[in-house]
Amino acid sequence: MVRIGVESVPIVAVIGFAVGLIIAMQAAYQLERFGATIYVADLVGVSMVRELGPLITAIIIAGRSGSAIAAEIGTMKVSEEIDALQTMALNPIGFLVVPRMLAMMIVVPCLTVIADFVGIAGGFVLAITNLNLSFVAYFNQTAEALLVKDFITGLIKSFFFAIIIAQVGAYQGFNVQGGAEGVGKSTTTSVVVSIFLVIFADLLFTMLFYSTL
Repeated sequence: MVRIGVESVPIVAVIGFAVGLIIAMQAAYQLERFGATIYVADLVGVSMVRELGPLITAIIIAGRSGSAIAAEIGTMKVSEEIDALQTMALNPIGFLVVPRMLAMMIVVPCLTVIADFVGIAGGFVLAITNLNLSFVAYFNQTAEALLVKDFITGLIKSFFFAIIIAQVGAYQGFNVQGGAEGVGKSTTTSVVVSIFLVIFADLLFTMLFYSTL
């Protein structure tokens, strides 16, 4: 949990803040034409909580921790450490995969919440510095735009994203063939496959949760 979660907080926070700021800039550019800059709060809040917070966090973790899982297990595979575990009557799945899976399932939703709030804060910074909106007005508009359902669906997405990342990393690690070159290929494949499956899962969840809206 420390390696996957705590050590990922700075990069998740920085990227979340930057994304929130970018969304606010792009939205303000269009909404200023209609005198509706207050709706920047709606766009930033809903975009971060529903989609971008969980998705960005999952992509960061896939590149940072999913690849690490594949590399660690793959290195153990080629150095025959997994065979040694089996010789000692230790189940490699329970010993290597389960702790990483549980840690991922716990910390990725927590990181998603951080990304959500930091992204909203990025939009808030632009709103009070460039758009002359007050803190109270921006806060109230964000509170009106966001629903509990938005937070819950974002957390559900991040929970399943965590499972995908951990499973793909472990699968690629256990299926390494060859030496160091095989570990490198497996690590690269785990990142690519994880990001693809995360985005595809995000599409499915979005269709499921918001098809009636």
